[in-house]
Amino acid sequence: MESEKQRLENIARDYDNPLSAREISGFEIEYCFEIFKRFYRGGAVLEMGPAEGVMTERLCGFVEELEVLEGSAVFCENLSKRFEGLRVHNALFEEFCPQKSYSAIVMGHVLEHVENPKEILELVKNWLKKGDSLGGGGIIFAAVPNSHSLHRQAAVEMGLLESEKSMSEADMFHGHRRIYDLDAFVAEFKNAGFEIVSTGGYWLKPLSNAQIQAHWNPQMIAAFMRLGEIYPQIAGDVYVVARESGRNA
Repeated sequence: MESEKQRLENIARDYDNPLSAREISGFEIEYCFEIFKRFYRGGAVLEMGPAEGVMTERLCGFVEELEVLEGSAVFCENLSKRFEGLRVHNALFEEFCPQKSYSAIVMGHVLEHVENPKEILELVKNWLKKGDSLGGGGIIFAAVPNSHSLHRQAAVEMGLLESEKSMSEADMFHGHRRIYDLDAFVAEFKNAGFEIVSTGGYWLKPLSNAQIQAHWNPQMIAAFMRLGEIYPQIAGDVYVVARESGRNA
């Protein structure tokens, strides 16, 4: 566990590296938030892996009650300073023992980072609010980069990547351990005992974030975010909305 904590701190301290293309990441997170809003039905929310808090800022102004769970002490310190009154839990996911259940858990670009996604999902399942015959159970909303993304396919064609699932320089910088396509991402949730509520994609990305940040305007970016919903299999990001199998959301 200590080595995993140090790994997270190293990533946090290097987060301003140009490879992060933070402006484009901000557009991605904003669009991801807009999709989450379609499924939120009120109640307490846990955001896992908030990093510098781009999604957190949007959740704070929208959900009824918010807590965040982050493994990096550097990120946690910054989040506590930035969001007055926000309950910030500094712990690895495997170490967290929540004091309540949640109506929604948000995992934006999390499962590509963890050592054992199935283990994390099985833990998280126990943190969700339970449903009854009238419904009301909690949901997980999760998003990850898509290995079938148009820009990754182009990189393979140009010889920049050996395959769609090969780790790029940006993947390594961000600490990714794996890259999902939509089918594999859905299977991860089913294998952990979840029922799928909805799936999709966003951000039809023909180039790298750094290239787009250098040359595109906001209108172009917004249009390609929406196009990703039309073509989810080749979108830059894919998402899953899931609930505990056998429960009503």
